[in-house]
Amino acid sequence: MRPLRYSINVSLDGCVGHDAFRPSAELHDHAAETISRADALIFGRVTYELMEFWRDPSVADEPFAQVINGAPKYVVSGTLEDVGPNAELVRPAELEATVRRLKAEPGEGLYCGGVALPLALTELRLIDEYEFVVHPTLAGRGPTLFAGLGEQLDLELIRRQEFDGGVVASTYVPRV
Repeated sequence: MRPLRYSINVSLDGCVGHDAFRPSAELHDHAAETISRADALIFGRVTYELMEFWRDPSVADEPFAQVINGAPKYVVSGTLEDVGPNAELVRPAELEATVRRLKAEPGEGLYCGGVALPLALTELRLIDEYEFVVHPTLAGRGPTLFAGLGEQLDLELIRRQEFDGGVVASTYVPRV
């Protein structure tokens, strides 16, 4: 079974808004490496549209852009009517069945990002690995993670990595 991995940048005060961070080249390389381990990406509409930036010709040669643009994508949305190249639209009602099917297929793994979609996937207990890339900043605003989670999920630390500027990536798996 392919694992579903989740990764998100977060400030010390819990903000996950993408504009709250200034990722270094080292962090972009880490993200590209993380995503490149996935056979497919699963994004909600907001994250998918955010990642469309990397299709711009001015950044398309960057390693992160090449990884994002080359990966098959599943886009969960109830409002989009069409998705771009190398992507398949998944309606919210099909989320659980689609992710279970994808996880059952052979391969290295799946990757998801964002805020709302990972909440739904956590509620369904479908995420196998959580990576929180914590930046030493206080944003004082913005979206936070897992607001409204119905049932507490205890996690076990399996890996920790430090980056320039005091950024720390901690990876967890659900406790059994």
